[in-house]
Amino acid sequence: QVQVVESGGGLVQAGGSLRLSCAASGRTTDTYAMGWFRQAPGKERELVAVISQSGGQTYYAGSVKGRFTISRGDGKNTVYLQINMVEPEDASVDYCAASHRWSGYADEYEYWGQGTQVTVSS
Repeated sequence: QVQVVESGGGLVQAGGSLRLSCAASGRTTDTYAMGWFRQAPGKERELVAVISQSGGQTYYAGSVKGRFTISRGDGKNTVYLQINMVEPEDASVDYCAASHRWSGYADEYEYWGQGTQVTVSS
């Protein structure tokens, strides 16, 4: 079984920056595509960003493109989400997920973290 753990959430002022971290670990030797999803109060879970196994391909939701950057870290299943120019609409629980398949659909992700809270003050 693969465990996914996110960290780095917290309180940030509008216009500020935050970096979220995620690591998927286990006995597997597989490298996963990694995705970030978020859910705000009263809203459906939505895709934020996806990065391929190699790190060479990324995808961003239109609402975050230009402000958020997804990247892979030193560990083969470590990923970061750099959040810049934070907006009040970014307040959410952010989830990291891992998949053997490149996908923008939450249902296709096999392993999920428990989420990290991003709170925005303005």
